[in-house]
Amino acid sequence: MASLLKKPLRNELISYRVFLLLLLLVIILAPVSLTLASTSSITFPFDDTNGKAKVAKERKQSEALLKWKTSLHIKSQSLLSSWIGSTPCNWVGISCDNSESIVHLNLSTYGLKGTLHNLSFRSFPNLLTLDLSYNLLYGPIPQELGILSSLSELDLSSNNLTHAIPTSLGNLSNLRNLYLCENQLSGSIPQELGMLGSLSNLDLSSNNLTHSIPASFGNLTKLATLILHKNKFSGPIPFKMNNLTRLKILDLCYNQFTGHVPENVCIGRVLEKFTAIDNHFIGPIPQSLRNCTSLVRVRLQGNQLSGNIGESFGVYPHLVYMELSYNNFYGVLSTNWGKCQNLTSLRISNNDISGKISPEFGKAILLHVLDISSNRLDGEIPEELGRLAFLVDLNLHNNKISGNIPSDFGMLSNLEQLNLAENNLSGLIPELGHCRKLWYLNLSNNQLSEHIPFQFGNLQVLDLSQNFLMEEIPQQLGDLQALVSLNLSHNSLFGFVPSTFDRMLSLTYVDLSYNRLEGPLPNTKAFREAPNEAFRNNKGLCGNATGLEACPITISNYPHVNRGNKIVKIILLLLGIIILIFVIVGVTSILCRRKKKARNKPKEAHHQNFFTVWSYDGKMLYENIIEATENFDEKHCIGVGGYGIVYKAELLAAGHVVAVKKMHPLSNESMANPKAFTSEIGALTEIRHRDIVKLHGFCSHPRCLLLVYEFLEGGSLERILSSDEQAKDFDWVKRVNVVKGVASALSYMHHDISYPIIHRDISSKNVLLDSEYEAHISDFGTARILNSDSSYWTSFAGTFGYTAPELAYTLEVNEKSDIYSFRVVALEVIMGRHPGDLISLLSLSFASSSTSVPHNVLLKEVLDQRLAHPTNKVANEVVLVAKLALSCLHASPQYRPTMQQVSQKLTTRKYTSPNPLDMVTLGDLNAPCNST
Repeated sequence: MASLLKKPLRNELISYRVFLLLLLLVIILAPVSLTLASTSSITFPFDDTNGKAKVAKERKQSEALLKWKTSLHIKSQSLLSSWIGSTPCNWVGISCDNSESIVHLNLSTYGLKGTLHNLSFRSFPNLLTLDLSYNLLYGPIPQELGILSSLSELDLSSNNLTHAIPTSLGNLSNLRNLYLCENQLSGSIPQELGMLGSLSNLDLSSNNLTHSIPASFGNLTKLATLILHKNKFSGPIPFKMNNLTRLKILDLCYNQFTGHVPENVCIGRVLEKFTAIDNHFIGPIPQSLRNCTSLVRVRLQGNQLSGNIGESFGVYPHLVYMELSYNNFYGVLSTNWGKCQNLTSLRISNNDISGKISPEFGKAILLHVLDISSNRLDGEIPEELGRLAFLVDLNLHNNKISGNIPSDFGMLSNLEQLNLAENNLSGLIPELGHCRKLWYLNLSNNQLSEHIPFQFGNLQVLDLSQNFLMEEIPQQLGDLQALVSLNLSHNSLFGFVPSTFDRMLSLTYVDLSYNRLEGPLPNTKAFREAPNEAFRNNKGLCGNATGLEACPITISNYPHVNRGNKIVKIILLLLGIIILIFVIVGVTSILCRRKKKARNKPKEAHHQNFFTVWSYDGKMLYENIIEATENFDEKHCIGVGGYGIVYKAELLAAGHVVAVKKMHPLSNESMANPKAFTSEIGALTEIRHRDIVKLHGFCSHPRCLLLVYEFLEGGSLERILSSDEQAKDFDWVKRVNVVKGVASALSYMHHDISYPIIHRDISSKNVLLDSEYEAHISDFGTARILNSDSSYWTSFAGTFGYTAPELAYTLEVNEKSDIYSFRVVALEVIMGRHPGDLISLLSLSFASSSTSVPHNVLLKEVLDQRLAHPTNKVANEVVLVAKLALSCLHASPQYRPTMQQVSQKLTTRKYTSPNPLDMVTLGDLNAPCNST
């Protein structure tokens, strides 16, 4: 019985031991088995779970993008030709992370046209940046964007997006940069944007947004940049905005804000740029702004700000630009302005400031612009202003300033604009001959006396009217060959109008009324076409002008000739015969010498290229040109520019017809302007483009400087548009092609050569046409090449009516001024005339988003009425030209697109106007300006 009991027990013990042993093996081998299990999907091909997930992800992303692509306009689809297959990480504009998730979608400036409705944002959960700026997208911004929780940058600027900003954007908690500017968004700013706690930069400018800034913006404590200009915002700035202590840039311009400037706008002491132009702010400057030493640029003009100007502002060591014009400041100017050592522009015109101009202004040694016009200033002009060596623009007009004009003003070598009109200044006009860059001088409505100085630099505008000037008009005034406007009316000038005025071929406006002048007027266009009022109340003027009698044949332009003296007549006759003999002998001698040289010259020379920029025989070229132009006779003149006169020359020795520019002399004693000469050569030898005039050669002769160009039969755009007959042949197709040609040439100059070239004088007179109406940009005398050694500040250059508005206060050389000028030329081409005041009216109405008259004018009403209205495809192209032209009339240069973008839009896109031409208004064409 015992043995029977022991056997099962022994077997049970053995089984138990085996169980424990197996249990131990399981414990030991478990980690190994888990490791094998975890790697089985990589090691063994029959288990490919992750690979399938990757393929599925790529397929989902590619399908979403391809669906959106097919919804775009046909032209836009061709721009995305690389979007094929199922691996989007290799497509243009797409970037992925290591897991093949799309993290960056950047299609900026691709010209895409369509909506965002068919783009499934759910397919890109890891998207970090979305940049679709500078396209033609329209329609609303989808609410679905709010699900992109990882998004850090969203840029939809410079499109045609409409409707309200979706509230779902408030869910993008990681968003740091939000750019929705330059669209047509409407409605109010959603309160939900105040939930974007990580937001650093917000730009909602140039839309149709309304109502006030939401109070929730006070929660955006990390905000460094807030740009809201050119909308329809109203009401006061929320008190909670004082919480934004990290603000560096605050732009509230061109809205309808009311109330006071935020008290703590600079409480963080980091604010650098504060602009609030054209609003309805009232009251004094807040204390935080007075003590804001970080300020660099401040523009508060066009409000109703008030307070004592002498107590409202402090010392700003970094301040470069300050404008406070058109407000209600009073009191005396503070001496603190002289302590702002980096200040280049100070404008405080049209206020109620009184007292004297402090001599301390002379310590602001970097001042380029000082405008304190239209106030109640009195006393004398401090001589210290004459020590501001960098001064470019000084405007003190419409005050009560008395005394003499400081003689040191004549040493301001950088001065370009001087306006001292409507004061009580007396004494002599100082000699300003050393002010070589001076182009605008207005000393009218003062008590200046005695004579007109002999030298005035290189003026384009001279107004000395309503003074007590007497004596004769100096002959040297005729040397102002770039003069456009001359007003000497309401003085006591006597004698004859100088015969040298015949050389003033640029003159377009003249007024000599209310003087004691007599004798013949110059027979130039400006005098012939001037109204009768320009010459009334004189002693006895005569000539070929409206309302004047013809001059007797015996009258001479020279007062020292006694017309009644027969002896003098006989002497003049004899002198004429002698001079004629000398001329005949001289010409005969020259022709003989040339024939001798021609016989001795090897025949091979005739087969060489007649023109070469670098090695042409200057002496020979000079002689050929003298012969061809009959010593620069006026009958060969085909144009006049700011730096020279252009002649047509048939060089018989070479069988070429060329255009020759003879540079204007700087003075009677010196040779022609060498800076313009070298600038033009330097620019034109750097570039080769079908729409830029070709420089064949140049001649540096002791007597003058000459530039030889290809001759273009069509003449200037200005001349064609001014002729009714030629304008009728200049049809819409040709006009659009001219605009395209100019755009292409400027794009090439700005973007396609080693160092950008800025023309600085784009105007209709500097656009020449060949026999096929192809455009060619000419006259590079003011051009600047922007290489690393160039100064980006220079003197004023350009033509009235074409120069960008910012050149009135800054002389920085960049391509934005060319872009503005191009816009004016483009409008001139389709309007058939210079747009004139229409530009400023449109700029003001667009800036204030008003519905003024220019906004509602139909485009067809401003087109050139000498042509039938364009139709079909051509009509669309004309509308596009107008749209591009009107998109860049904004006064701020940074909001203009590049010429490359403009040229691409003109040449690579088929634009279809949403409305027929008969319904398109100028307001419809208010396309947003592209920011940079």
